[in-house]
Order: sequence, then structure tokens, then C-alpha cells
Amino acid sequence: MTSALPPLFKRLPRNPQERVLNGKRNLKDLTYQELEDFFREIGEPKYRARQVFAWIYSRGVEDFSEMTDLSKKLREKLEEVAVLPSFSTRTVAESEAGDTTKYLFDLPLGGEVESVQMRYLDEMGPDRLAVCISSQVGCAMGCNFCASGVAGLKRHLSTWEIVEQVTRIQNALRPKGERVANVVFMGLGEPLHNYDEVLRAARLLNHEHGLNIGIRHLTISTSGLVPQIQQLSEEGLPIRLAISLHAVRDELRSEMMPVNRRWNLEELMRACAGYFQTTRRRITFEYILLDGINDSRDEAAELARLLNDHKIHSLVNLIPWNPVDGVSYRRSKPENIRAFQAIVEQNGIKCTVRQEKGADIDAACGQLRLRNLRQA
Repeated sequence: MTSALPPLFKRLPRNPQERVLNGKRNLKDLTYQELEDFFREIGEPKYRARQVFAWIYSRGVEDFSEMTDLSKKLREKLEEVAVLPSFSTRTVAESEAGDTTKYLFDLPLGGEVESVQMRYLDEMGPDRLAVCISSQVGCAMGCNFCASGVAGLKRHLSTWEIVEQVTRIQNALRPKGERVANVVFMGLGEPLHNYDEVLRAARLLNHEHGLNIGIRHLTISTSGLVPQIQQLSEEGLPIRLAISLHAVRDELRSEMMPVNRRWNLEELMRACAGYFQTTRRRITFEYILLDGINDSRDEAAELARLLNDHKIHSLVNLIPWNPVDGVSYRRSKPENIRAFQAIVEQNGIKCTVRQEKGADIDAACGQLRLRNLRQA
């Protein structure tokens, strides 16, 4: 099988000098090292990078004039040569339970993305907030149960557009004395299809002078891009990996998820085994349960066999399906979900059922954006 990604778009600029907006250097699109280099280029000491980095990410400041530990002359220079872009917020929706907030952001370069803030009081402690963010405008993977790719892929997000989703939510939390503790690359798009920008974003989110989110609290979810899983295992970053699996037979998975026609289950399992062996990080396998499609007891046993045979330290996360307009699947019956979970656990694999959050605000991936597109 070929290992090429879908031939869709040119890659985003690799050279920091090309990361510009309206003719000015976009400082939010630079890594910490690149920001140090930028200040040297304009004749300033590299410690200015630490000051500006902290203003942007630790304090949520988006105007050079407010960076009061910089001289007036430097602030004026930055206004001339650099820019700190931002999003406009189209929609903010909060669930009735108050544990989920969904954002729909309009991007200055076109398109819109979703982000979801979730509070897990029981599982993660009272101060633990997780944010699910997007990596693309739309999605090219074509999974037939998901709202994210209904309108296709429009473009990749750049580094700053990915990080800005977290920054905007963190800025909203700051007055409450709360902070984002976990970030999941699981919103719109296939994160590993936009590999370079997602990895740059992960490093920015983790940087000690910025948001300082622990690398072990970052999760990248993928539909199964095998070469990129292999590449990720060699990055030296103990990022959590989540696999959108959803089927244990190649015929069914290829029907549900076209990516399986390129890298089948055996290739995917080998890549996951390699990732675990290299990183020693447990891998989460996401499994949407669909009534009469993939929720039988035999399939539960086959899932356990797949993971055990490949010696992957695993967590299986069963997901009750969120209906998508125009898609005929039905959610599995509660008794079938419980039976599926029990069989997986009987085979020595931890298995959870995802808490449902935000169903009343279209919080599942792509749903709020899809609704807005159809209303436009």
C-alpha cells in the first residue's frame, strides 16, 4: 500500500521568515527559539523573547502597547514589524449541566473551527479542565459516521491557529483562577495529516515560559496514518496517542473509514505496538458503538484479541454515537454497550464508556460547524 498522504494542499511555510500576516511577522506563529531569533534579527537581546512570550501566553495580552516591561521605543518598533493576530468568536454555547462549553471561531484567513472545553470533576479533580481543539478547517478522511468531514477539507491550520484556540479559552478562564490542564487534538481535522504544525503547536503549548501544559497532558488522536504514527514515536515526546478504531474487521473499517484502505488493521496495530514499545505510553483506542454494525460480542472479543496479540498497553474508550443529520446509523442499546465493555475487561484490558457531555449544544466533533454551514 502507498504511504503518501492525500495530495491536497501545499505545506505551510517551513521558514520562520515566511510566517507573516499582512506583511508583518506573526509572532504567535513562531516557536520560542524562532522568537529569540526574531529579536536578534531586529537588534534586540534574545531575552526579549521570554518577556513577549509570557505576555502572550501567560497573561493573554494581544497588544504590544500593554507590554509594560518593554521600552516605548521597542513597543513602537514591534508595532511596525510584527503582529499578534486573533480570532473572532461567532458562537459560544454552554451545556445545561455547565460542564461543557463549545466555541465556534472565525479565522482571519478564512474558515471556522470548533473547540470544546470540558470539565471532569469526578475523573480529573475539581481544577482539571480539558480542551478539545481542531487542526484543520474540515477534514479529508471521509469517515462516514462523522460530521467533521461532511463539507470536505478546506485547509490546514497554521501553528498559531491551533494554539490560539487554547489561548482564547485560557483567557476566558483566567479571571476565575482556572487553567487548561489537558489538551486533546481531536476536533475538526486529522491531526497527523497536518503533522508539522500540530507538533509545533504541541511544543508551544508545553513550553515552560508559556501555557506550560505538561507534555503528558497532551493527546493526539488519529484515524490511523501509519507513517506519521511511526514518525511521532521517534520525536522523543511522551505525548498520549489515541486511535480512532471503530471496527475490528478490515471490510467494515474500510467502509466506515477510507483511511483503512490505505493502511489496514494489521499495519495500524504494528505501528501502535511500535509506538508503545518506543514511548512506553499507554494508547487509547476510541470505539464508537453502532447498533447492529460493530457492537456484537464477537467483535468485542476480536478487539481484545487484536490488542493482546500485539502486546499493546491499551485503554479502550467506548463512545455512544452522536447522531449526524443524513447518516442512518443508530446508537447501540445500553445493554449491548455494557456487554461489550464486560467482554473487553474480561480479557484484561481496561475499558471505559465515555461520559456524554454537551449533547444539547452539538458538542461532538464538527456538529456545530456543520449546523452553521447548513444555515448559511
